Amino acid sequence: MADTLTARVWREQPQRYRMIGNKDKATGKVYFPPRQAVPGNLNPEMEEFNLSGTGEVVACTVIRVAPTPFTDLAPYGLAVIETPDGVKLTAQITDVPVEDVKIGLKVKFEFRRIFEDNDASVIYYGYKAVPM
Repeated sequence: MADTLTARVWREQPQRYRMIGNKDKATGKVYFPPRQAVPGNLNPEMEEFNLSGTGEVVACTVIRVAPTPFTDLAPYGLAVIETPDGVKLTAQITDVPVEDVKIGLKVKFEFRRIFEDNDASVIYYGYKAVPM
């Protein structure tokens, strides 16, 4: 099981670790994570696209009773963040008191430790949002 999880994590590395999506050359629409097909076109011409790494909170909540393996982080802010590229991402908001997580908050994405799976001996990394 651990080998399967580790392989999946490595396969998803470009978008997970470097925020790489893709852009439909015909429409200019940006997708994250990258897609092979888009609505109305099963074979679009796509190009790799680096997301801006910044955004604005458009919806948010505070998680007070967190699921495993995040129980030690509660309470924490969770938000939908819209990037200047038009992509909406869900991310944990960190380095700020939860009462300051509000719609309109400008954030940047940072590469951070997400959680550790001790049973599989895997540490998961990804992006979290921090105030600018």
